[in-house]
Amino acid sequence: MTVRTRFAPSPTGYLHVGGARTALFCYLYARKHGGQFVLRIEDTDLERSTAESVNAILEGMTWLGLDYDEGPFYQTHHFARYNQVIDELLDNGLAYRCNCSKERLEKLRVDQMARKQKPRYDGCCRHKQIDPNEPHVIRFKNPTDGVVIVDDLIRGRMPFANDELDDLIIRRTDGSPTYNLSVVVDDADMRITHVIRGDDHINNTPRQINILRALGFEPPQYAHVPMILGDDGSRLSKRHGAVSVVSYRDMGYLPEALLNYLVRLGWSHGDQEIFSLDELIELFDITDVNKAASSFNLSKLDWLNQHYLQQADPARVARLLSPHFGRLDIDPSTGPELASVVKAQAARAKTLVELAEISAFCYRDFAEFDESSAKKHLRLVAREPLERLRAAFDLMAFADWTPEQLKHVVASVADELQLNLGKVAQPLRVAIVGRAASPGIEETLMLVGKDATVRRIDQALAYIAARGGE
Repeated sequence: MTVRTRFAPSPTGYLHVGGARTALFCYLYARKHGGQFVLRIEDTDLERSTAESVNAILEGMTWLGLDYDEGPFYQTHHFARYNQVIDELLDNGLAYRCNCSKERLEKLRVDQMARKQKPRYDGCCRHKQIDPNEPHVIRFKNPTDGVVIVDDLIRGRMPFANDELDDLIIRRTDGSPTYNLSVVVDDADMRITHVIRGDDHINNTPRQINILRALGFEPPQYAHVPMILGDDGSRLSKRHGAVSVVSYRDMGYLPEALLNYLVRLGWSHGDQEIFSLDELIELFDITDVNKAASSFNLSKLDWLNQHYLQQADPARVARLLSPHFGRLDIDPSTGPELASVVKAQAARAKTLVELAEISAFCYRDFAEFDESSAKKHLRLVAREPLERLRAAFDLMAFADWTPEQLKHVVASVADELQLNLGKVAQPLRVAIVGRAASPGIEETLMLVGKDATVRRIDQALAYIAARGGE
């Protein structure tokens, strides 16, 4: 048997972290077992499905690098097939027409709840002959006795009594098939062997198994993944980080960091925290996923992203960083090579957005100094070191603007003035960066360049003069 998994999102919103984790689990399981990973867009909800949501799903999958072998398939393209199956069920006495009004169904629900019964359809139309030309729905004739056993790969054996399951609607009044029918037909036609999905679908599973068996198909194996909660234990929302997957790209996260983080939400391999995609394919097993819900913690994602920023190829990080400079209205071609900036600054940033922000000084002058840094380092005692540095830098040829020569100049000024190196380097750093944090001073000078260095020292000297005797 060839393993075939599917990720089947509904395009009624963006691809969120819960959906992305489900897609990742499906992908890893298929890859581990030499199988196929199928992408299916379940767009039968015609009122809520949008092309924008479809694009967001596809964009998110592409960014994450979750390559699917087949698809994307769209359920709206298969309506003829679904209706063929529904007609077969009708012909075989396994489905029936129902014309119960909304008012009757609402009264039935209210009465059942008043009697503390589980609300479900009572089979009123099971044995009626409904005129096909009048408005009606089609219901599946669920077995009334026996038990449906779901051998879940995560949760274990789960029995469901058939008398607790009602005759669900499989075709609406407008002629469109419903979710439970279309999913069953697609899973059968696409030869899906393993359905890995969120545990919000648990109640659908016994109903879908009954439809599959009514059609003569063997049900796939199921694995219901627990939900992701916020770090406060409540349902995941935007304030916890439940935003579109592509929003994480825009916030400056690397796809490998997000994948590494998502897989650890409910799955582990000893104490290992960092996994390459190849390692995940080798080690992942759906049966090792925890039954309990996981908590989303943005600080852990930040930690992982910082790790990957430092470990990734600087040239690749530079390519991903470039658009974030563009959002700051900076053209990165006007300054040092981006890869050099990445090498110098990656350890200081958690995200690409932060990396661009703290590296803006490499490409443009700043309007103001960091107040606390300037108060501490741009004092009258810093004027003479800065004046001597400016004079030395101004005389340097561009060809001599090298880390070795720059380091020598700074050290020489410190020696001449009999000052600790930090008393020279820190005022210089604040003068050319605007704050007291940057890479090593010679590396910082290399990134800024000669002209900007001299210009910014002049700015710092003017600031010191304006402060006077403060």
